[in-house]
Amino acid sequence: MGRIKVAIAGLGNCASALIQGVYYYKNAKEGDQIPGLMHVNFGGYYPRDLEFVCAFDVNRNKIGRDISEAIFAEPNCVPKFADVPKLGVEVLPGPISDGVAPHMVEPFYTYDRSRMEAVDVASALQDSGAEILVNFIPVGSYEATRIYAQAALDAGCAFVNCIPEFIASDPEWAKKFEQANVPIAGDDIKSQIGATILHRTIVDLLISRGVKIESTYQLNIGGNTDFLNMTVEERLKTKRISKTEAVTSLAPYEFPVRIGPSDYVPFLGDKKVCYIRVEGKKFGDRPVTIDVKLVVDDSPNSAGVVIDVVRAVKLALDRGVSGPLTSISAYAFKHPPVQVPDHVARRWVEEFIEGKRER
Repeated sequence: MGRIKVAIAGLGNCASALIQGVYYYKNAKEGDQIPGLMHVNFGGYYPRDLEFVCAFDVNRNKIGRDISEAIFAEPNCVPKFADVPKLGVEVLPGPISDGVAPHMVEPFYTYDRSRMEAVDVASALQDSGAEILVNFIPVGSYEATRIYAQAALDAGCAFVNCIPEFIASDPEWAKKFEQANVPIAGDDIKSQIGATILHRTIVDLLISRGVKIESTYQLNIGGNTDFLNMTVEERLKTKRISKTEAVTSLAPYEFPVRIGPSDYVPFLGDKKVCYIRVEGKKFGDRPVTIDVKLVVDDSPNSAGVVIDVVRAVKLALDRGVSGPLTSISAYAFKHPPVQVPDHVARRWVEEFIEGKRER
């Protein structure tokens, strides 16, 4: 069905895992049982159909290098699990704006604005022929995310918002993409088997089995720059909202809840450790407590979901669908325009793939 031309804002660990994954699964074909993929064939598109044509970053050690080299440059620490050939695409200097918190200037090897100037993102997207821009810039990047979103609009490029800044779920931005006749999916990517999807599953199970939830928490620690960035509470406002609403939206009543990143542990690298606790009352008002520990490689956990999202957005482009894509957003993001239980979202996605659901 052709290639899917993808641009990336923020060439960090998540982008590295996504790009590696495209080459790791390059030989996946119809009928194969492939561990790690939720859809081998997504409406006629395969992981190998993603072609990376443009990338933006603020790291002076990545700018000017081929994407294939930049995805392994410091401070990236995602394990290498696939060889990526030279792509012939150099990383461009992206706008800094509020994308770099003061405590992250050195860890991100941020370029000096007196010596280097950001490119015009919209022009770069147009020149590259990119169809879809995937936003992987750091959590807390309110203005920078909107700069990229507007550039996508100006370039007529679809937008996939993987971070907890509310674009797809903001009615004003959603309307802008609809009026520009381009699709958008978001906000805040769910991992394949991550803290949010596991927590949602536990909560949904308890409620469906008649258990009254009395309190819950989810604590996360990790050692990549995402966790270092989030050591400043100011960067976490939308992240906490996104993760909390993803869980509490399943319950018909309120209960005490605390969810969010908890600490940065450098020696964990790209490992993420999550602790979930749910307390409730079952038959006869007797107590029940569930304690779960989840350990995953953090960045590849989101990459498998993004591969599905990009292909869903490409289907929307093929079909002339614009504005927020409610099916893939509900399925793949923590803060979608429409929040539904995961089994409903999965059915919506299958219906979308089959053409039985418009968006």
